[in-house]
Amino acid sequence: MPVKLYNTETKTKSEFVPIDPEHVTMYVCGPTVYNYCHIGNFRPPVVFDVLARVLRAKYPKVTYARNITDIDDKINAAAEQQGVDISVISEKFTKAYHDDLAVLGVLPTDVEPKVTDHVAEIHQEIQSLIDRGHAYEAQGHVLFSVSSYPEYGQLSKRDPDELLAGARVDVAAYKKSPGDFVLWKPSEDDQPGWDSPWGRGRPGWHIECTAMAAKHLGDTIDIHGGGNDLVFPHHENERAQSTCSHGAKFVNYWLHNGLINMNQEKMSKSIGNVLLLKDLANEIPGEVMRFILLSAHYRAPLDWNDDVVQQAKSSLDRLYGALRKLAGISLPEDIGIQIPQAFDDAMSDDLNTPMAFAELFALAKKANTATSDEQRVKCKAGLLQAGQWLGLLQQDPEEWFAGGSTDDQATVIESLIVQRSDAKADKNWARADEIRAELTGMNVVLEDGPDGTTWRIEK
Repeated sequence: MPVKLYNTETKTKSEFVPIDPEHVTMYVCGPTVYNYCHIGNFRPPVVFDVLARVLRAKYPKVTYARNITDIDDKINAAAEQQGVDISVISEKFTKAYHDDLAVLGVLPTDVEPKVTDHVAEIHQEIQSLIDRGHAYEAQGHVLFSVSSYPEYGQLSKRDPDELLAGARVDVAAYKKSPGDFVLWKPSEDDQPGWDSPWGRGRPGWHIECTAMAAKHLGDTIDIHGGGNDLVFPHHENERAQSTCSHGAKFVNYWLHNGLINMNQEKMSKSIGNVLLLKDLANEIPGEVMRFILLSAHYRAPLDWNDDVVQQAKSSLDRLYGALRKLAGISLPEDIGIQIPQAFDDAMSDDLNTPMAFAELFALAKKANTATSDEQRVKCKAGLLQAGQWLGLLQQDPEEWFAGGSTDDQATVIESLIVQRSDAKADKNWARADEIRAELTGMNVVLEDGPDGTTWRIEK
C-alpha cells in the first residue's frame, strides 16, 4: 500500500510522493546536548525511527538526518559553571543521548550533523539571506526580516502581525520589527564564538538546521519532522529562512508528533515532573518504553503513568509468549515477505500504530491456534517481520521473559523449577508451595501448562 502522511502545513493526509522515487530524504530535529534527556524527548526519535524503517521497506534508498545542537547558551552556562570547554559538556551528553537511544532500540541515522561542524555553511546561508534582501545587520547582530517573506506564519497558521520574536533573545531596540529573529549574535570575550563577516559571535538557533539540512539533503527535502512544540517558532523560522535563501520550497511534508503528559499533566522541567530515561531504564525495559511511545497515534498526545507501563509489559508478554511457543519452528531463508496486509495498510496510513498493534495481536492469536507447521512458519515470520518495522520482538523470547537476569540467576531459577516439579510429582505440595513462594520473592512469575512450566521476571 502507498504511504500516506499527514502534512502539518496543509492540514491534510495525502499519498507520499517523494521528489526522487529512488531516494527519500528526511530531516528530524535532534537534541540540544546540555543535560540528560527525559522520556518526552524520545518520542520524536522513536516515531521517526519507525517511519524510516517503513520507508526503507518501500523505497530503494532513504537518507535520514537528525542533528545535534552543540552550540547553545545553556551549554555555555553549564561549561562556565564547571570551568570546562563547551565540547566537554556537549560530548558527554551526546554520548548519554546515544546510550538512551540504544536502550529504546532506535537505529543510528544515516547522518548526524553537529552545529560546530557547520559554521561555514551557516555563514553562507546568512550571507545569502542578506544578499537577497531578507536579512539585515544591526549592532553586531544579523536578523531575518519577517516582513520580507509574505508567507511567514503559514506553517503554524499564525498571524504574523501577532507574532513576537522567535529567537532566544528578548525583543530588542535594534530590531526593525518585533517578529524579526536572530541569525547571528555577538559573543563577549568570555563566551564561545566564531569569527564571521559580522564580527565574532555565534549562530541563532533556527539557522543551524537550515544549513545542515541543505548541506546533507539538498535545498528541498521530502520530510521534516519533530515535536508539536517545534512548529512555532523553530520550524516556522526554518521554513522562512530556507525558502528565502535558496529560492525553492524547503519541505514537502511537515510531520509533527504529539507531546507526552505525566498523569494527564504536561511534562515540564519547570513543573518538575520530568522522567529522565536513564532513571526509567533502571525500572522499565527499553522495549516496554518503546511500546508505550508507539501505543498511541504519533500525532496524538500520550499520557505516561503506571497503568500504561503495566499494560505495555503485559502486551509484550502476550506477543513474546506466542513467539515462545514457536521456538521450535525454523524459518526457511527464502520465506519472503509474510507481513499481514492489514498490518502494512495500518503502518502505511500515516503510521497508525494502534491499528498495527491490533493486527499484531490478531497474528499472535492465530499463531497460538495454528494447527500446521506451515501456518506456524507464516505466523512466526509475520510476527518477526512486522516487529522489525516497529523495532519490537527482536529478542529471543527466553531472554525477554528472563527480564535481564544473569546466567547464574537463570540457572538458580531453572533449578528451583525442577525441584518444584519433583516435589509435585512426589505429592509434596507443601514443598512445591514453598518453592513457588521463593520464586515469587525473586519476582519470578510461573505459568504451568500442558508442555511444562515457563517463567518470566516481573519487574
